[in-house]
Amino acid sequence: MTNNSTKILLLTTLMSGMLISISSNSWLGAWMGLEINLLSFIPLMSTNKNVYTTEASMKYFIVQALASSTLLFLIISKSMIEELYTFSNNYLTSMVINTPLLLKSGAAPLHWWFPSIMEGLSWNNCFILMTIQKIAPLMLISYSLTMDTFMWTIILMSVIIGSIGGLNQISIRKILTYSSINHMGWMLVAMNIGENMWIFYFLIYSILTLTIITIVKSHQISFINQTFLTGSEMSTMKFLMFTTLLSLGGLPPFLGFLPKWIIIQHMIMNEMNFIISFMVVMSLMTLYYYLRVCYASFMILYIEPKWNVQFHNNKIIPTGMILSSMSMLGLMLCTLTMNIF
Repeated sequence: MTNNSTKILLLTTLMSGMLISISSNSWLGAWMGLEINLLSFIPLMSTNKNVYTTEASMKYFIVQALASSTLLFLIISKSMIEELYTFSNNYLTSMVINTPLLLKSGAAPLHWWFPSIMEGLSWNNCFILMTIQKIAPLMLISYSLTMDTFMWTIILMSVIIGSIGGLNQISIRKILTYSSINHMGWMLVAMNIGENMWIFYFLIYSILTLTIITIVKSHQISFINQTFLTGSEMSTMKFLMFTTLLSLGGLPPFLGFLPKWIIIQHMIMNEMNFIISFMVVMSLMTLYYYLRVCYASFMILYIEPKWNVQFHNNKIIPTGMILSSMSMLGLMLCTLTMNIF
C-alpha cells in the first residue's frame, strides 16, 4: 500500500462505512456499514514489505467475517420470528445481538484475536484498529445495551484480562492491546451512565493512544528494552511516553483519570461499591506494569551510549510534546474551568 491516493480512498470508505453503520435506522443497514468498514481496512493492513501484515490481515478478516455473518444470521432470525423488524428488548435479544459486536470490538473473553493481530501491524494501523474500528460496534452496542448478568460478566472479564494479560509483556503493541481490553470494560460501564459519557471516555482514550503511538513511531520503538537508551532526545521521549502511559492507566494528576473519576462517582452514588472497587483494583494492576517499565527505564536498566546516536523522524517530537502536555495538564485545566464557570 504505497500509493497515497489508494490510501485516501480506502480511509474515506472506511470512515463512510462507520458513519453508515452509526446513522442507519435498521440492523441490516448497520451490518452493511460494518462490512464496508471491514473491506476498506483489509487492504490498508496488508503490505508487501512485511509478511506479518499478511497474516494479521487474514486473521482479522476471518474473525470479523465470522462476527458479521453471525450478526446477519441473528438479525434475519429475529426479524423472521418477530414482526416488522421490531426487537423486543429482553435479556436474550440483548445477549445474542451484542455478542458478535463485542467480538468485533475485542472485549474479553472474545479477545483472543486482538493481541496477535496487533503484533503484525504498523503503528498507523494499530491506532485505527484500537480506536476508529471500535466506534461502530460500540455505538451499536449502546443502542441495545441492558445491564444484565451477561454484560456485567463481559465487563468484569475485560477488566481482569486487560489487567493481568499485560503483566508479562515486553512488546509495546501488546501492552497497548491489553490496556485497550481493560478500557473496553470501563467504556461498557460508561454506557450505563449515558451515551455522552462513553463517547467522552472514548475521545480521551483515543487522544492518549494517539500520543503514545506518535512518540514510539517517531523513534521506531516496538519493545520495552529499546526505551532503555538515554540521551538528550531519548530522555525527552521517555518522559513524554511514560507520563502518557500513566495517564492511560488513570493516575490522578493526569487527564486519563477524569473519565474514570466520573464513572467511580456515579457508581458509588448508585451503590455499586463492590464492582467499582474491583475495577479500580484491576486498574491499579495496569498502573503497576506501566510503573515497572518507567522505573526500570529511568533508574535501573538503562544504557548510556558512548557515541552520537542519530534518531529518525525527530521532527514529529513537537506533535508528541503538544499531545503529551494535553495529557499532563488536561485534568487541571478541566477542574479550573469548572470552578471558574
